[in-house]
Amino acid sequence: MSAFGLSNTSSAAAQSNTPGDISKDVVLTNPPEDSISDVAFSPTHDFLALASWDKQVRIYEISATGESKPQAKIDHEGPVLSCCWSKDGTKVVGAGADKAARMLDLQTNATTQVAEHAQPIRCARFVEVTGAAGPILVTGSWDKTVKYWDLRQQQAIANLDCQERVYSLDSKNKLLVIGTADRYINIVNLDQPGKFYKTIQSPLKWQTRAVSCFTDATGFAVGSVEGRCAIQYVEDKDSNANFSFKCHRQTPPNARDVANVYSVNAISFHPEHGTFSTAGSDGTFHFWDGNAKHRLKGYPEVGGTISATDFNRTGSIFAYAVSYDWSKGYAMNTPQLPNKLMLHPVQPDECKPRPKPAGKR
Repeated sequence: MSAFGLSNTSSAAAQSNTPGDISKDVVLTNPPEDSISDVAFSPTHDFLALASWDKQVRIYEISATGESKPQAKIDHEGPVLSCCWSKDGTKVVGAGADKAARMLDLQTNATTQVAEHAQPIRCARFVEVTGAAGPILVTGSWDKTVKYWDLRQQQAIANLDCQERVYSLDSKNKLLVIGTADRYINIVNLDQPGKFYKTIQSPLKWQTRAVSCFTDATGFAVGSVEGRCAIQYVEDKDSNANFSFKCHRQTPPNARDVANVYSVNAISFHPEHGTFSTAGSDGTFHFWDGNAKHRLKGYPEVGGTISATDFNRTGSIFAYAVSYDWSKGYAMNTPQLPNKLMLHPVQPDECKPRPKPAGKR
């Protein structure tokens, strides 16, 4: 059996060797016309937002059987790189290469620009800031800044200067994690949003591709271009639980000492179980139990690179975008490449944590 591949322990639990079933996965109808860059489920309803290089954010209603129906869209002036929902599910924001973030209010159907940067905005998230009277949007840009926006005001209410371009950010409860170029990871306590609580160098040796917060906000996962994922806790007292592991690598036939290494493009945490998924340029996704250091389930290749993923609010649906991830440049983006969003029905045992051995707490 192949090992989990921990970098700081001598052994690990065996991976599940039973391939997952994707035969019942449902394809989204009327997908975007260009690469899908981000995927986000509503926290309150069965709605799904997709950000795309075709300069639009599309919102779909998803039925219990996986059927999809387009509901609304946000038009941008350039490729959209990120999308997110407000906590109450009434607002959707898209942000991207036009250096702007635009918000659709689903109650009024009105679209307004709510943020701007000097360079493209790579990511946007709604966050919980202590003392804020209304929803606060956070945007991270290639201009090396993170800005906070009160949707009732035109100017940013605060900003953070980062060491390098922002590549990824995520937030849960009072935790905000920002991944930049040169492998910096900035951690913010949203009780004190105007400063970094802690700055670390990524435990991974190569470029950060994704950061994703634990469901309990005690830490985060990091994915990199080197086919590796790290589990990192915020507080030093929990540092013994930090580890990293290899994933999204393939060994060519008859080549024992050679591995093809693929980027980890997306990490999503299951909202109920706290287990998580990784998806990558190799066209596969996997479910993991970080506490048990165990792969719960691996899935076969889906026919193209996976660029973005998300679980719905109950964890019963896992959405993954089979779409060009631009890892090989614009010249390799051909019309023959697949561009679709798949909905995977999550079975009860697929994402459940491993049972703890008898006698262990």
